[in-house]
Amino acid sequence: MVLHIVGARPQFIKLAPVANAFKELAIPYKVLHTGQHYDYRMSDMHFETLAIDDPDYALGIGSGSHAGQTAKMLEGIETVLVKEHPSLVLVYGDTNSTLSGALCAAKMGIPVGHVEAGVRSFDRNMPEEINRVLTDHISRYHFCPTHNAMDLLKAEGITGILTGDVMYDALLQFTKIPVTHPYTPPFVLTTIHRAENTNEHERFRAIWEGLERISTEVPVIFPVHPRTRDMYPDILKKPVKGISVVEPVSYLHMLAMIRDSRCIVTDSGGVQKEAFLLKSPCITVRDTTEWPETVEAGANMIIATDPEIIFSSVMQMMHQASFDSVNPFGDGKASYHIARFIQENCL
Repeated sequence: MVLHIVGARPQFIKLAPVANAFKELAIPYKVLHTGQHYDYRMSDMHFETLAIDDPDYALGIGSGSHAGQTAKMLEGIETVLVKEHPSLVLVYGDTNSTLSGALCAAKMGIPVGHVEAGVRSFDRNMPEEINRVLTDHISRYHFCPTHNAMDLLKAEGITGILTGDVMYDALLQFTKIPVTHPYTPPFVLTTIHRAENTNEHERFRAIWEGLERISTEVPVIFPVHPRTRDMYPDILKKPVKGISVVEPVSYLHMLAMIRDSRCIVTDSGGVQKEAFLLKSPCITVRDTTEWPETVEAGANMIIATDPEIIFSSVMQMMHQASFDSVNPFGDGKASYHIARFIQENCL
């Protein structure tokens, strides 16, 4: 039996196609949800809209400091591993749930597989970077989404397995479902939630001022992450003509909104990829990116958190973004490749 450990919105999206591939190949599995994301719109809604079975274990950890959250996860995960003793633990991405699952399993001598291995931003100030590096170095199997991820792992002395990106699988699967949204193009879509932008008031204020500047030319739609909403209620609740601050939307609706947007302003790794795959220009307000493939293709631009730079970059990318490069994220069958490898080598 394989135990999938997830806890945050991007991981539910990645789990969906992998779980389907496990079912197709009749591989026994169970799912543990740490509860890192617990707001309905960040958790249960995605299990419902992506038709993922309810998790077999739900720890309900909730929010907290990195140390406190990780410690609680380790205790809860250990209890489940002692009970189930799976043949393999599969973790996804770069969250505290990822590291906790990998660390607990490795300490107990249970092999770990890392989906989305080898991804690097080279910014150790990002908690996600610490999580992904440590997870790779204690995992046994490394399922890499791109050739670049393979090369980066090789430089660290680790042999990866090139599978493609499971988020591409999910996008191909779920964009077949006809979904509409209430927003009339043209509009600019934005998502801001990472600590580097929300923990520093000046950075978030600069991004917000950039959005205000954009909204004078093109309407801005801002589905707000609960963390961002709680940290900046004074800014986000103040009405601004041209900016619609809305609740988080389902994955299906988000894909439709990315598809229809003139440009995207984000700090999300997943949204950068989805924008590339759906041929929507993207501006990433961060110092680095874990997806340089999108920048090299001319579909994404990494920019400073300066209001005028944000505005001018969006105006530029709306007309100059390029989508002519070869898709680096695989053949859309990454989930099957992962499941088949596990069936043949891990059980």
